[in-house]
Amino acid sequence: MIHPTAIIAPGAKLDASVSVGPYAVIGEHVQIGAGTTVGPHTVIEGFTEIGSDNHIFQFASVGAVPQDLKFHGEKSYLKIGNRNKIREFVTIHLGTEDGGGVTTIGSDNLLMAYAHVAHDCVVKNHVILANAATLAGHVEVDDYAILGGLSAVHQFTRVGCHVMASGGSMIAQDIAPYSIVQGDRAKVVGLNLTGLKRRGFSDEALANIKKIYKLVFRSNLKLEEAVAKIEEQFDGSAEEVATYLDFLKKSERGLAR
Repeated sequence: MIHPTAIIAPGAKLDASVSVGPYAVIGEHVQIGAGTTVGPHTVIEGFTEIGSDNHIFQFASVGAVPQDLKFHGEKSYLKIGNRNKIREFVTIHLGTEDGGGVTTIGSDNLLMAYAHVAHDCVVKNHVILANAATLAGHVEVDDYAILGGLSAVHQFTRVGCHVMASGGSMIAQDIAPYSIVQGDRAKVVGLNLTGLKRRGFSDEALANIKKIYKLVFRSNLKLEEAVAKIEEQFDGSAEEVATYLDFLKKSERGLAR
């Protein structure tokens, strides 16, 4: 399962079922779970923990030190969940002391070729980063979000669940859940209704999302006023309402509208 040309440091912990391709390099602090495949010429380093059944394709760089001038070699981490596909030339970096010390990628994600996940990012589950999508430091991407090819997200920005960002989007402010965004300094242009229907959202949930969308994006209300209206009109027990409210209340960079 391990090619004879692969270089694996003595301290690395690999499950017996891990497959490692030719010329791959795996550092001494790396842990890799059952069923994971590491492709040729891949480099995995740092304090990196990788779960089970991941497929890391050739030439990926996983767990390198951050591209952050404030990083001075402190101990920091990268944690990756299960069943992720990490394609060719993807780069994923360790966390930094200032950002909590850990970069986190959940499970069932697809990171296409040349995608980049910088230090201290949190990428949750079922996320797709298309070719060359780029996350700056401290970015959060919630479940089922899709970032189109050549899109980029500014540091400390959050992308809500079920968001669809068109190719080439430059995202500099928080993107509310369930939205479609596009453009340089991306703006919300609609709801990701097709994606929500595919994921089984009920008619009632879709109706709630549409009503909240109108309050936030089509009513000319200030964000605080829109939040107050939502709290007034909905009891907050529905998951989609609670998700929306929680996201809006925690926005620090401002909401892309």
